[in-house]
Amino acid sequence: MITLKGKHIYLRALEPEDLDFIHTIENDESIWEISSTQTPYSKYLIKQYLEHAHKDIFEVKQLRLVISNYSEEPLGMIDIFDFDFKNGRAGIGILIKDQSNRERGNGSEALKLLIDYSFAHLGLHQLYCNISEENEASLKLFKNQGFEKIGLKKQWNYVNGSYKNEYLFQLINN
Repeated sequence: MITLKGKHIYLRALEPEDLDFIHTIENDESIWEISSTQTPYSKYLIKQYLEHAHKDIFEVKQLRLVISNYSEEPLGMIDIFDFDFKNGRAGIGILIKDQSNRERGNGSEALKLLIDYSFAHLGLHQLYCNISEENEASLKLFKNQGFEKIGLKKQWNYVNGSYKNEYLFQLINN
């Protein structure tokens, strides 16, 4: 049985009520480095995005879910992107919004749920992620879920006046 429910958190579809939560995340300049965001997003644009969030992953090549605790508090977001059905692969990204909810197992539980869903329900063969070499928390998170470092993209991202390296990690469903 496939479930998106864990012991402490669950993954759910985006809802119109998530507008302010997503707006806050998308406009937090401190995380733009991991999301490749260049400019702020208006609530209008995010509302339009939410109105189309119900579209099928096979159509839009993306699935964005909210990480929520059982008190119905949104903790973060987890995404499948660049969904490639033909080759059985997709990228994966995760963000826990508030520092107080990090390093408590929420990200690990969410990532495990999405990995299981991706392999069992979507039939993917592999997942990949891109992580800045300075993002120690994400490096640890993905390594602990079985992702392997397969490459280094040198001077890949220009951030705050300097180029930073980025690792490519991969998890193959054997």
